[in-house]
Amino acid sequence: MKALLCTHFGPAENLVFQEIPNPEPKENEVLIKVAACSANFPDTLIIENKYQFKPTLPFSPGGEVAGIILKIGENVKNLAVGQRVFALCGWGGFAEEVCVTSDRIFPLPPYMDYVSGASLMYNFGTSYHALKNRAHLQNGETLLVLGAAGGVGLAAVELGKLMGANVIAAASTDNKLAICKEKGADFVINYETEDLREKIKEYTQGKGIDVVYDPVGDKYAEPALRSIAWKGRYLVVGFAGGEIPKLPFNLALLKGCSVVGVFWGQFSKLQPKENMENILELAQWFKEGQLKPHIFKKYSLADSAQALVHLRERKVVGKAVVICDEELVNEPIVIVSESEKTKKIFQNFDEIKNAVGQIIGESPWLKITQEIIDDFAKSTFDEQWIHVNPEKAAQSPFGSTIAHGLLTLSLSPKFLGDIYEVKNSKMGINYGSDKVRFLQPIKVNTNIKMVAKLLEAFDAPNGGLKMKIEATYFVENNPRPVCVAELLSVIY
Repeated sequence: MKALLCTHFGPAENLVFQEIPNPEPKENEVLIKVAACSANFPDTLIIENKYQFKPTLPFSPGGEVAGIILKIGENVKNLAVGQRVFALCGWGGFAEEVCVTSDRIFPLPPYMDYVSGASLMYNFGTSYHALKNRAHLQNGETLLVLGAAGGVGLAAVELGKLMGANVIAAASTDNKLAICKEKGADFVINYETEDLREKIKEYTQGKGIDVVYDPVGDKYAEPALRSIAWKGRYLVVGFAGGEIPKLPFNLALLKGCSVVGVFWGQFSKLQPKENMENILELAQWFKEGQLKPHIFKKYSLADSAQALVHLRERKVVGKAVVICDEELVNEPIVIVSESEKTKKIFQNFDEIKNAVGQIIGESPWLKITQEIIDDFAKSTFDEQWIHVNPEKAAQSPFGSTIAHGLLTLSLSPKFLGDIYEVKNSKMGINYGSDKVRFLQPIKVNTNIKMVAKLLEAFDAPNGGLKMKIEATYFVENNPRPVCVAELLSVIY
């Protein structure tokens, strides 16, 4: 395969584009055919050995990709060959293929294209974590974004407006600030030609800034901190300006403000649940058209070093994206409605055997009503209040009644019947399950579905066929499974 390689640390001009061996996934990894990979400012630091993460030479830059799964490691669950995904690989993305650990891979929503998928996580993930989890930005507060035309800066402008803030965007050229205005900035400051502190005083009527979002550092940090309001929050996001500022900490005392570090990469690893909540909210905003990555330019893989040069020279407004597979990127997005989903029809046992390792389908959504829960409770004599008493359950940590775990499992025959059919088979028998895990509670009135992956299929006595199916159950608007089980059956 072809890749852009860093063979020794130095500027982007030293990178080489060449043929290298195709990677093979380890047991906990997935091999992705890369459709698109975004270029981010950390990429310019990694290749010069100036970043906190230091890969072994040689390596490819590029830490944020979208593409399609080619192979999966033996320990990987809930992902399958052919699945569209976006992923955080750290480095290695400026290549036709890349291996990524499975916990850093996310299903690409059906409504999202590869270029957007490769452009969403770093910038919007960082900025949303900063504004939501670290600054606790409130509706009506004033947000100052330094470096507002860069990748994370422009995302912060867009998100700040969505969160109800009054946004002041500061950047180095009028052309960059024009883009910030398009993304919703209420006020703009050219800090190369205007006095940053004086303009902040003017725009805030002397009240100061509630939240400063600073991915730049350098000479702009101190005037921004001096302009912060009482109990303001100063977000330290990065140092794209080149110098780590030395700030007088008496300002924090005098203003009662907080200086808050933002390290989204570590947050996403140590607090995966909260990070997933953020990703889902961002994906929903994207689906609704309320946010969209601003693509500065698309580069071919052969010319991908130029993307890093443009980042280093501060020419990029928004996102620079490397197209690693143009054919894949240009594939039309096809969204299949529930009514259009078709059942998989196997004509014979040989077709089933040939499908081992593949996702054979997914069921339609089924709403888990209180009536369904009550009926299951009565038939199994499991009438605990958390299942059947809505008033009492409303006071529980779940806020409502929840379905029995075994109710979820009992839906397997119904879901599998929706997913596939074997022509001319006389009967099927369920004879057990392996590795059943109930991972999340299912609240009443939640929609649930199953995704079925065929793990094994082999001949059984008396002309039958034994099957092992990995059944993964999901609730709507949550990519994390609520239940995973390996279902055992034999058909004749």
